[in-house]
Amino acid sequence: MTIAPHSSPGAGPYGAIPGHAVDTAARDVGDLLAMAIEHTPAQQALVVYDRRCDLNLALTEAYRRALPGAVFIDFDSVTPEQVLAAFATLAARDLVVLIQSTSFRLEAFRLRIELFKRGLKVIEHVHLSRMPGAQGLHYLNALAYDPAYYRGVGRKLKERIDRARGATVDSGEGALLTFGSPLEPAKLNIGDYSGMNNVGGQFPIGEVFTEARDLEAVGGRVRIFVFGDTQFLVNHPEKPITMIVEQGRVTGAIDSTPAFDNMLEIIRAHEGEVWLRELGFGMNRAFSRHNMVNDIGTFERMCGIHLSLGAKHGQYQKPQFKRKDARYHVDVFAVTEAVYLDDEAVYRDGAWRV
Repeated sequence: MTIAPHSSPGAGPYGAIPGHAVDTAARDVGDLLAMAIEHTPAQQALVVYDRRCDLNLALTEAYRRALPGAVFIDFDSVTPEQVLAAFATLAARDLVVLIQSTSFRLEAFRLRIELFKRGLKVIEHVHLSRMPGAQGLHYLNALAYDPAYYRGVGRKLKERIDRARGATVDSGEGALLTFGSPLEPAKLNIGDYSGMNNVGGQFPIGEVFTEARDLEAVGGRVRIFVFGDTQFLVNHPEKPITMIVEQGRVTGAIDSTPAFDNMLEIIRAHEGEVWLRELGFGMNRAFSRHNMVNDIGTFERMCGIHLSLGAKHGQYQKPQFKRKDARYHVDVFAVTEAVYLDDEAVYRDGAWRV
């Protein structure tokens, strides 16, 4: 379901988030819990939250309505030891929801990873304070779960990616980025955890991603309308930056900005050159070139193409990179006019067509 912006948001119980938006979010969270996470009343649920921003207040209330039997803990009102003790009461397949204005820190405890090790289901909402005002509505809209779309289109995209001999991203004004090799087996983030070790992850969801098997077979030009800055925030230049890619490396940037040049120089200073790696097929229709949020890790689900700069990619190992030397994975977002797998258009007019 889509939450329309309120005509005059005020200082209600959820700050800038209107009450009707929380009503819709509660229904969407309930669908997500039932269909994606497959949580049942027979399983325990623990929600750890804070109250530091409007989006946290609204999202916590949505979970209160969707999980009436859950235990809720205000992270700022207890000690870390009390939070850890609450985790210890849970059994495998129980659920933990983390609603964080920034990111909860527990000394020597990597929250989601450690919880997954215990066999727990985990829904993680992070950096919500980066998305004030109307951005909070975009975020809540992005939680709506349409299994026919995510699972149907997502699986078809994977099937088509896995058998493609190559790909092309058309970002307009003659800019074509060509992947002249088969692609790595695609990974799915579509709310279907069957056959996976872990259930859950960072939300919102909606992505299929891959990269070229031969990174040096990637070349051409691509127009970038957003990139991640050094604070992991969306940087939106006044006009798109045209990246020049040769043999899998970024060799130039037309209409660049000082911030983009600085990001490239940081990568080159540590890695020697700027590799282009991930080819991400974002599926979340709540985010677009016109509906944006500041947090780059959230905006990564945007419906369209995103790419990564830098040698780091934890999902795909390449012989030319040593894990200890690969330091950077910077998301950049392409103006997406069309996407081709071989000669078949799989994206056009703002939507996936498979």
